[in-house]
Amino acid sequence: MQRIFDEVASLDERCYEEFALSEDLLMEHAANGMASFIRGRFKRGSKVIIVCGSGNNGADGIALARILHGDYETKIYHAKEPKSEMAKLQKKRCDAIGVEVIDSLEICDVLVDAIVGTGYSGGFNEDLKSLILEMNENRAFKIACDVPSSGFYADVTLTMGALKKSSFLDSQKEFIGEIKVLDLGVAREVYETESSWHLLDFEDLILPKREKKNTHKGSFGHLVLACGQKSGASILSAKAALRFGAGLVTLMGYENTQIPHTIMYSHAMPYNATALALGMGLGNEFSDIELSEFLDNFLPLIADADVFHMEIIKEILKRDKIVLTPHAKEFVALLKQVGLADLSVAELQKERFFFVELFCKEYPHVTLVLKGANVIIAKGDEFFINPHGTSALAKGGSGDVLSGLIGALLAQGYAPLEAAKSASLAHTALAQSYKGADFSMTAEDLIEGIGKL
Repeated sequence: MQRIFDEVASLDERCYEEFALSEDLLMEHAANGMASFIRGRFKRGSKVIIVCGSGNNGADGIALARILHGDYETKIYHAKEPKSEMAKLQKKRCDAIGVEVIDSLEICDVLVDAIVGTGYSGGFNEDLKSLILEMNENRAFKIACDVPSSGFYADVTLTMGALKKSSFLDSQKEFIGEIKVLDLGVAREVYETESSWHLLDFEDLILPKREKKNTHKGSFGHLVLACGQKSGASILSAKAALRFGAGLVTLMGYENTQIPHTIMYSHAMPYNATALALGMGLGNEFSDIELSEFLDNFLPLIADADVFHMEIIKEILKRDKIVLTPHAKEFVALLKQVGLADLSVAELQKERFFFVELFCKEYPHVTLVLKGANVIIAKGDEFFINPHGTSALAKGGSGDVLSGLIGALLAQGYAPLEAAKSASLAHTALAQSYKGADFSMTAEDLIEGIGKL
């Protein structure tokens, strides 16, 4: 599990002050890291064009050109003239060995975007926007130095020193490509400090296990799902939960003759229930029972979908063991319901890390799963990002499957945060392992794949 940071300037400063590493030395290691990546992927003599900005991101690119010069056909395009002291120094070194500077882009094997770095907050003028469009049209393998410049589609981003939160905004997923972290002269364990944000990988997935032989169906929990007006959603969740190891699964509420035979139905809360799921397809009414009766217990609960628009969410938030799984629009509704913020989805997406932290500070006992291109899973002062989702999941029913996976793990005794992390990873693993066209995957396909995890 890798750490993620708000910024790394303070980590660089620590290298200067505590480890006696100079800015020049860190930059040299960054450039060498990029060079090593290129040498490992492209044969000697390949054509490499590096587009450089005026600051230290541009300086990284200019240093890269110097290191590759002679082994590769290396050329520099200055999107902006060097202004920072390091950029001027690196240009002087490149000029001394005769690295070619070009005034227009050319067809090449590798195109490196070194225009702006993480510290850049200004906009792009029309010339720079046109340049980015021209870079995107180039058929070269595209590398972003530290972060992609606005609108640049990178095949890989070689980020310096440590992972940055800005790389995991939903809006960046379109551009970031594969992310690789480059060391800056010391191992990451030395360079990095503690962080409350972490990146999940599939090795963090803890699947249900049935190691004991003397067991029965009650040994693996009993998930009860509220079955509302749109019963298809809760049925999908129930089927996913049964596949993901829950010993018993019951739908409670609206009767439906289409319920699979492996799933039970009840008007009353089963005596041996071990976890609840609420919200999927709930609608505005809840059949023969009141929500208050469904919630009149201390069982772990997964809440999703319609419930975030209902007043009862305030009562639900008082429970000890709870997982909430809103998408962006639902999270906006939740923040408004509890009086934390009144904002648009677009405003949330720009500051989703901030509002997740705000919510978790107010409700530290709640496990939050904010769905999106990069899923955020959080509880108290622990924050995790699952970056493994694909566009195949952008289909009705996918979220219902996730709710069922979380509910199954809660029913089997997982702590809410651990249930959320493992279920989210399983959900994305299922999408990645789907063999058909991404546009064709359905919730049923996800459920079918659970047995192959």
